Amino acid sequence: MNLSNRRYTNELSAADDGERVCIAGWVHEKRDLGGVFFLIVRDFGGLAQVTLHRKSTDAELFERAKRVPRESVVAIYGIVKSEKKAPSGYEILPERMEVLSEAAPKLPLDTTDKVSAELDTRLDARFMDLRRERTKHIFIIRSEVLKAIRDFFNERGFVEINTPKIVSAATEGGTALFPISYFEREAFLNQSPQLYKQILMASGFDRVYEIAPIFRAEEHDTTKHLNEATSMDIEVAFVSDREVMALLEELIAFVYKRIATYPGLAKLGIELEVPKVPFRRITYDEAIELLSDSGEQIEWGEDLSTSAEHALGRIMGEHYFITEWPLALKPFYAQPSQRRSDICNAFDLMHPRLELASGSQRVHSYELLRSQIESKGLSADSFEFYLDAFRYGMPPHAGWGLGIERLLMSMLGIENIREVVLFPRDRRRLVP
Repeated sequence: MNLSNRRYTNELSAADDGERVCIAGWVHEKRDLGGVFFLIVRDFGGLAQVTLHRKSTDAELFERAKRVPRESVVAIYGIVKSEKKAPSGYEILPERMEVLSEAAPKLPLDTTDKVSAELDTRLDARFMDLRRERTKHIFIIRSEVLKAIRDFFNERGFVEINTPKIVSAATEGGTALFPISYFEREAFLNQSPQLYKQILMASGFDRVYEIAPIFRAEEHDTTKHLNEATSMDIEVAFVSDREVMALLEELIAFVYKRIATYPGLAKLGIELEVPKVPFRRITYDEAIELLSDSGEQIEWGEDLSTSAEHALGRIMGEHYFITEWPLALKPFYAQPSQRRSDICNAFDLMHPRLELASGSQRVHSYELLRSQIESKGLSADSFEFYLDAFRYGMPPHAGWGLGIERLLMSMLGIENIREVVLFPRDRRRLVP
């Protein structure tokens, strides 16, 4: 076996007519027309047609090609021939074939999409599901989204950080925590990098971002919830909530614009429309009033239910912000409004289908922060490592967290969030 000169199928074209090449990949399909046998080989670049003629191809090679099971891994050595009827405008006339790994004859799912499979079946055999064209492009787009996000913030002078995922205290309180045994002490998987990115605001690192996993022990079993998700977080010093809202909407438009040119969107049947900025802004009070007018009753001080989010999404019909949330609904680090004592400078970014991001201006006063921690029924002593950063000069700051999976499913029109995670973790799924 010598694959040092291997070419991807999308690196070849009719212009390579007559060139001797090597391709390697999976047997995608086999078509027997009697005197002619087609082996369709798939690699990361796409598909190539390998054409074997009974009269001119070596007899042993012809029979081996007919016997090799679908999804076996093969290396094909042969000559490129221009052929307009072939899938990529060329075919390969093989001189030699090596079977590098023979697949079991019964496959867990059909990679050609001629036979559909349930999502659970696909997730159980994710390695095989990723061989499907549609699934492959979802995760290439995911990679491109992450690249675009990093480009956006690096161009604006942000520093990428990495904060602990094993922590000693809850970021947002409540019971949605995964406890773990950390030697002789109790610890938790982190719900958010919130406390640590705020600590950095006291260090002089005044524009930071992180893309990392978060863990929520919520028992939701819906199409938009995960127990391990990827969050995109920023924190910025010397700004207000309005300035980080502007960054958030600019980022969304930037990502859409970058992904709109990706050729694989056609494989998903998607044409992206870049959202216009600035996004509309409505207050929580206005949201409640709009919902009431539509027949959806929400008492002031209640969070929005899924049905309320959907109703509001139908009314708004585009990306929008909800601002000035009730103080009691938001975490202890949200800055109370100077205008009213019962609301805070917090916001949610909404897509017509679901919430994408949450953020706020943060409390930077030690005394107020300690008081708000205790008002949530939490022990301020448990947060001393965090509160210490507020004793010695903490600037005003603001930030937000954006769900990467929710961004992807809303962009691509995907119904189930598990479709955009390689190996999703929910209350029922711990493997593969």
